[in-house]
Amino acid sequence: MDFLSGQILLVDKPLDWTSFDVVNKIRNTIKKKLDIRKIKVGHAGTLDPKATGLLIIMTGKFTKRIEEVQNLSKVYTGVVKVGASRPSFDLETEIDADFPVEHINDDLIRKIIQSQFKGEIQQLPPMFSAVKIGGRRLYESARRGIQVERAPRTVQIKQFDFEFDGVDEISFEIECSKGTYIRSIAHDLGQALESGAYLQSLRRTAIGEYHIAKAKSIDEWIHIINSDAIEPSR
Repeated sequence: MDFLSGQILLVDKPLDWTSFDVVNKIRNTIKKKLDIRKIKVGHAGTLDPKATGLLIIMTGKFTKRIEEVQNLSKVYTGVVKVGASRPSFDLETEIDADFPVEHINDDLIRKIIQSQFKGEIQQLPPMFSAVKIGGRRLYESARRGIQVERAPRTVQIKQFDFEFDGVDEISFEIECSKGTYIRSIAHDLGQALESGAYLQSLRRTAIGEYHIAKAKSIDEWIHIINSDAIEPSR
C-alpha cells in the first residue's frame, strides 16, 4: 500500500472511539510498518464517540482531498428516545429531565418532520461539540457548566424517514448536508413534539458514494496494513 502517495480507508468506527483515536491508531501502525517518523493521516468528517459507522481515513497526498469528501452528503440511521433529555443530546451525559409522551403518535411526528425538519433548516451547534467559539471548544465550556452564545447554521435535510414504536422510540434514516448535527435534530424534534428527546444510537452508513458495506473494522485494517494487502476502497 502506497500510503505516502495516498490511500482511502473506509473504517467502521466502533462505539466509544473518537475519530482521532482511529486516525492515531492508523497513523501509528503505518509509521511502524514503514519505519518512518511522519506521515499525513486525517479523517473526512468527525463521528461522535457514541456513534458508529463509516469514517473515511485518508493518507499521504490524498489528505488534500479531505475537504472535497467532507462536503459530500451523509446518511445516518439511529434511534431517538423521546420523553427525556440529556445535556449532551446523546448518551454521553445523564438524563436531566423527564417529559410526557402520551400525546405523541405517527401523525404528529410526520407533521412536525415535514414542516420543521425537511429542506434547509437553521440549527444551533450543541454545547457538547468540537465547534470553537472564542478560541475554546464548546464541549470544554459545557463540561464547566458554562453556556456559550452560538449562532444558528443553515443545514439541509434531504431525507428524513422514520418509524415510531408507539411508545417512546423513533427509528430514523436521515440524509443531510455537511455540518448537520443529528444530536441537535433529536433534541429539537423532542421540543417540537412538546416533549423531550435525545439520541439513543447513531450509525453513519454513507458519505456520498462511499458506503458502510465496503468498510472494514480497525482490526481488519491493521491486519491489511501489516500484511501489505490492498483492496479497492469503494
